[in-house]
Amino acid sequence: MVEFPKLLVVQRGREEESFHRGRAVVVTEAGERILSMGDVEATVFPRSCLKPIQALPLVASGAAEKYSLSDAEIALACGSHGGSPLHVATAQSILKKIGLSADALECGVHWPLDSVESRVLAARGEEPTVLHNNCSGKHCGFLAVGAVRGLDVAGYINASHPVMREVTSAISLLTGVELHESQACIDGCAIPAFSMPLVSIATGFARLGTGKGLSPSLASSVSRIRSAIVQNPAMLSGKGRADTRISEVCQGEVFVKSGAEGVMAASIPALGYGLAVKIDDGAQRAATAVMANLLLQVLQKHELATAKAMEVLQSYARFPLKNWNGTTVGSVEPVSCAGR
Repeated sequence: MVEFPKLLVVQRGREEESFHRGRAVVVTEAGERILSMGDVEATVFPRSCLKPIQALPLVASGAAEKYSLSDAEIALACGSHGGSPLHVATAQSILKKIGLSADALECGVHWPLDSVESRVLAARGEEPTVLHNNCSGKHCGFLAVGAVRGLDVAGYINASHPVMREVTSAISLLTGVELHESQACIDGCAIPAFSMPLVSIATGFARLGTGKGLSPSLASSVSRIRSAIVQNPAMLSGKGRADTRISEVCQGEVFVKSGAEGVMAASIPALGYGLAVKIDDGAQRAATAVMANLLLQVLQKHELATAKAMEVLQSYARFPLKNWNGTTVGSVEPVSCAGR
């Protein structure tokens, strides 16, 4: 079995205690590699990284316009939210506008990803609902597409449903990967999950950032999605979480989206670059650090980010390892991303 390179190292004192292997790549919308580490043609499951691309039919179908969806509501359809009252209310607002109830959602129920929100909910003696599912915004978007198409939305999560076929086509269009229903596995929120080369995920995010190579109407749709995310970064994940914080401080120069099992993707629209990271052991700590380090390198080279943005990225890229007394006992640092 091929071993991918070390991308993040944990030091205790002067000794290496543990490490994370993986792959990383930066490409243009044409697929030209600017930087790569490891075999970036090897397939991975993008998982929730793809949410901004999966939201394309929401805008392209005319659903967002017909139902007067706000930028915040579109951004929620692109996010993995923390289950805050704001997130839940925004999902409810989408459902109200399209004339459906939460009963139509088929994403399942889990406690809010934000641990504070989970504790608050539990303290009130309440149970989570389907609206607390981090994917409820995305699923509300799917229902909106079904509504504008006049479809029976029952079973919309199935690969053969017209809504999901439209979503799959959008993924294929932006990533350049031909996808077939027979290849579909099942994601945590019950929709089809496809594996694809890591470089294809990065290419999809490059195209998401520029709209180049797309028809004028689709380019306009990705522009609306991009603008919605930039104006509402809190909908991507939530207060204090990496997706929101990085997108917030970069003020449109960058937006990022994480996925389960150590996957993360980003777009730098001004450069036409897409970035993607996969950590073999699925560690999100490592994925965030490696992505932040990649962004630091690229943004510094092109002098794109503010001092504040660079400070925040630096805090995610490398940080001290502390014990329970708050004493620094080591460090967590990415390996140099000087790949070809």
